[in-house]
Amino acid sequence: MCAVAVAVVGIAMGLLWLWLAPRVPLYNNGEVVLFKDPEGEQAIGAEGVFALLGLAFGAVSGLVLFAVRRRGGVGLVVGLALGGLLGSVLAWRVGVWFGPETDLPAAARAAGKGATFDAPLELHAYGMLLAWPVAATLVHLVTTALFGPRETPDAGAAQPQDWES
Repeated sequence: MCAVAVAVVGIAMGLLWLWLAPRVPLYNNGEVVLFKDPEGEQAIGAEGVFALLGLAFGAVSGLVLFAVRRRGGVGLVVGLALGGLLGSVLAWRVGVWFGPETDLPAAARAAGKGATFDAPLELHAYGMLLAWPVAATLVHLVTTALFGPRETPDAGAAQPQDWES
C-alpha cells in the first residue's frame, strides 16, 4: 500500500519536471535538424531538474511516512524505496509522454524549414531514477534514529549493581 501511494505521486513529479525542465531548442534548416545552441546545457539541466525533484519528493515522502507511521518497520521502508523507484519511472514516462513530440522527423516537418522547435524531453542518466528512493530511505532512517520511539528497559530486567555497597 505504501509503495502504491508513493508511486502515484510520481505523476505530479512528472508534470512538475515537464514544467520546470529547460527546453532544448533545435533548428530545422530543411535538410537536417541541428542544435540551435550547440554548446547549450539545457539537456543536462533537464536531467538535473529531474534529480533535484527526485531528492525533494524523496525527502518529503520519507518525512510523511515517518509522521504517519512512527514505528516503521522493514516492510514500510521497502515499500517506500520501491514506491520511490516506481514513482521516478512514472515521473520520467509522464514527462516524456506529455512533453514535446518524440518523433523528431515529424516535429521538424511540422515546424517547417528555418524554424526552431523543442527537442523531446529525455533522461539519459538512468541513475537519476534512484534519487527519490535513496533520499526517501535516508530521510526516513535519520528521522527514525532521531525522533523514533525508544525502547525502555523492563522493570524485571537485571539492573546494574552498585559496586560500592
